[in-house]
Amino acid sequence: MRAADVMTTGVITVSPETTVLDVAHLLLDRRISAVPVVGDDGALLGIVSEGDLIHRHENMTERKGRWWHALIESSSDAARAYTRAHGRHAHDVMTEKVQTVTEDTPLSEIADLLEAHRIKRVPVVRDRRVVGVVSRANLLQALVARPEMPPTETVAVPDDAGIRDAIITEIKDNALVDLEINVVVSNGLVSLWGTVNSDDQRRAVIVAAQNVSGVTGVDDHLGVPANRGLTRL
Repeated sequence: MRAADVMTTGVITVSPETTVLDVAHLLLDRRISAVPVVGDDGALLGIVSEGDLIHRHENMTERKGRWWHALIESSSDAARAYTRAHGRHAHDVMTEKVQTVTEDTPLSEIADLLEAHRIKRVPVVRDRRVVGVVSRANLLQALVARPEMPPTETVAVPDDAGIRDAIITEIKDNALVDLEINVVVSNGLVSLWGTVNSDDQRRAVIVAAQNVSGVTGVDDHLGVPANRGLTRL
């Protein structure tokens, strides 16, 4: 799926001269976490998020200088912080280096972008103009809307040997473990034997088995340091 498949259209935007108070009201009233700032030609200039408005002079939440700040901050950093805390308009407080995507950007890349930059939404642009927004909520909506299995007239259930081969292939292709484990399947019930290095590896192998078509249950006999035993999942 791509950005165009899940993005919210009819995006609310503000101008560079919109007041900070009006931006704050907009975020609260529309229950959104950020709003793009666009010029007269519709081109994206920046974005104002909740994070850009939390350290404000009016709230007495402005970051106050400390003697050690001078050791790690430049005069430009201090000037920008002052403008963000005291500026009255969107152009004073907006983030100018905005992360953006196109309508064809895959959702996997958008998820990585949101996570890497610790942001909640990203504008979708076409010729520098905002045509939509993809938020974390949009990605969750895509997950809920996606069927667990592709619709087909008949779904062939593999036999035990086919189930075993599919599980082993999934484990090897994704390098889930670096030790030898054994997979035994009887009437769709999978038994996992061997040793793994961590609970994370153990959980990944179990998930890999659970997601194979035809599996009716998973018995975990995998040995994990300081956590050995049998768990029926």
